[in-house]
Amino acid sequence: MDYNRIIDKYYPAGSLRRDIFIRHSRQVADLALEIMHRKHLPLDPHDVEAAAMLHDIGIFMTHAPVIGCEGDARYISHGYLGARLLRDEGVPEEIARVAERHTGAGISAEDVAIIGHPMPVADYIPVTLLEKLVCYADKFYSKSGSMQRKSFRAARASVARHGGDGLARFDEMARMFD
Repeated sequence: MDYNRIIDKYYPAGSLRRDIFIRHSRQVADLALEIMHRKHLPLDPHDVEAAAMLHDIGIFMTHAPVIGCEGDARYISHGYLGARLLRDEGVPEEIARVAERHTGAGISAEDVAIIGHPMPVADYIPVTLLEKLVCYADKFYSKSGSMQRKSFRAARASVARHGGDGLARFDEMARMFD
């Protein structure tokens, strides 16, 4: 799968959003691949890399000017929107679901309904090993600030700030991958 074709289509060369997107996605991909090899996970490294490189493809549709994104949607929607875009591009469903389910440590249908997130009410919780691996690796890198790797404690605190069941899911992923 040529994930670069999709990235090039939506993230123009020389743009702030591309620079941030590529740096962040590469960081997540490298960590996910390192965990996959260290833990001898039964995953295809090409799928891990593609999923990690495309997990945030939907951010350009959101309003996040600090990272060069001038869309109209709320940032929380980038996973759902990215998955829809990837499906339209013909990307395999297992890769599209990584984009859809990586936000936070997953978002439950109950949280979507109660909080009123701007997306269809459904569970956006990582289920497969690939989904959990990319979701977990993503929590160690931000797209703003220094973009340096966060400590485990900082990553966990970031997840905890969002409330809900995300922290329990993050802790479960930590047991799997660390």
